[in-house]
Amino acid sequence: MNLTIDIGNTCTKLVAFDGLSPVEEVRMDTGDTGLLDAFCEKYHFSKGIYSTVIALPAEVRQKLSSLPFPMLCLEPGVTPIPIVNDYHTPHTLGADRLAAAVGAYCKHEGRHPVLVIDVGTCITYDFVDADGHYLGGNISPGPTIRFRALHEFTSSLPLVVRKGDTPSLGDTTETAIRCGVLQGIEYEMQGYIRDFLLKYPSLYVYLTGGVHLNLHISEKKCIFADDFIVPEGLNRILIYNHEERKS
Repeated sequence: MNLTIDIGNTCTKLVAFDGLSPVEEVRMDTGDTGLLDAFCEKYHFSKGIYSTVIALPAEVRQKLSSLPFPMLCLEPGVTPIPIVNDYHTPHTLGADRLAAAVGAYCKHEGRHPVLVIDVGTCITYDFVDADGHYLGGNISPGPTIRFRALHEFTSSLPLVVRKGDTPSLGDTTETAIRCGVLQGIEYEMQGYIRDFLLKYPSLYVYLTGGVHLNLHISEKKCIFADDFIVPEGLNRILIYNHEERKS
């Protein structure tokens, strides 16, 4: 059994893997390791891997290093991975973005280019060609950042939450903001997908992250929602490193 830990800005995901198959996922607040012990007691892990987008407090690092099985830390630009990282500054690439790229590519290795769109605090777009080269991606503000920016950088606009009425045209200030933010994100994502499909007709697109949106796009046959892309990528990297050490 393998353990993957994806440490985000606000949420940490623990996933148990039996080979390549995810068995169970547990989510906890980032910085709170209370559920980790119980999860490790439930499963007999032989090895694990973690990635983080934040600077970990010393007590969290100590907790990870004291687990009764080896834990690999995914360090972009340092940790061996089963794809080629062509990012010009590989050490600055987010570990979650790299893991997602690996997870998506390994589903169709050598057959399809892949685009991963991760909607969370930020929206990230990451592309791997059919030959397994990570060519880069883009970063855009996520829904929460956009809602807060409209409130904090104006004198009269209220802070609006994502859930609520979304008519095609806002008929109140609240719905105008909500529709403007959410529809703007949908149009942005649809534009990326259509542009990539023009260049790469055999493209597969994976949508992941904590925010789910409805995309009105005709090319839905190549678009998949997959909440396990990052953990699957971490698991693939863990297996790859384990096999590399044995060879």
